[in-house]
Amino acid sequence: MASNNSLIGGESSTYKISDRVVLVQVLVPVFLCINFLLITTFFMKDFFYTTMRYMLFANTLLSDCLFLLMTDILLILSYFHFTIQMWLCLVIYIVLSLYTFVTPVTLTAMTLERYVAICMPLRHIELCTTRSALRCVLIIHGLSSVPCIVVLSIFFASATHRFYTQGRVCSVQIFILHSWQSHLRSAISQFYFLIMCITIVFSYVKIMKVAKAASGENKTSTSKGLRTVILHAFQLLLCLIQLWCPLIEAAVLQINVILFINVRYFNYITFILAPRFLSPLIYGLRDEMFFQELKYYALCDLYKKQSLDLF
Repeated sequence: MASNNSLIGGESSTYKISDRVVLVQVLVPVFLCINFLLITTFFMKDFFYTTMRYMLFANTLLSDCLFLLMTDILLILSYFHFTIQMWLCLVIYIVLSLYTFVTPVTLTAMTLERYVAICMPLRHIELCTTRSALRCVLIIHGLSSVPCIVVLSIFFASATHRFYTQGRVCSVQIFILHSWQSHLRSAISQFYFLIMCITIVFSYVKIMKVAKAASGENKTSTSKGLRTVILHAFQLLLCLIQLWCPLIEAAVLQINVILFINVRYFNYITFILAPRFLSPLIYGLRDEMFFQELKYYALCDLYKKQSLDLF
């Protein structure tokens, strides 16, 4: 009954939702273009793709691009009520479920890398090699796939063969067949939340102790590392709150559908788009070496275009 009322809710509510969809279609391409420029810069210099922190940064950029592209597709499909077969929806769900966790887990790994660089400088070269970075990326994807594997294992055991050939509007909630599945998914998300928070706090406290004891150039370097960890913590907090969003949205849906739409849109902008806009800021602009290379390639391309226009 509530869903029927929401559909009849009037032109003004539909117009607002339409404006929101248009806004997302503007923000996502802008984000993807910025990330494409950063990824291009990453592959232009050997130092970047042989250094652990930049490799993890690139992993975050690629993860964010794929995640936002898929969420945007899902948003458009849901808004226009396009139905697709469940096997295709399943593929979308697997990608979204995996990359929901890849970014926060990678941020945690980047924080640990800064902890090793500042608190264990003599072992940093030994521990943070190119091979270690590649292994770390594999471990990140392995850890991020655990929640997806758990939910899908239960789903495969419960769903019938006919379910996969049905045409429905794709939604994550489709794969939650029992209420206890939602509780299990929530418990796993909260466990990840707890572990990542402990890691961030531990790294922050250790780096702060080193910052107080440091002097001169070491103090400047350590303070910069401390600020980076704080930004990671803020970015990670937004990503981790995203793990709580399904619980909040499910509770709001029981109250009012229009309120549910408003809350879901707010969550998407604040806890999905916003933290992924911070990645270019933290490493793309704050990192002096990366910023210089980014500026060089951007201005070089601009200069080449101007030279061609003159001829």
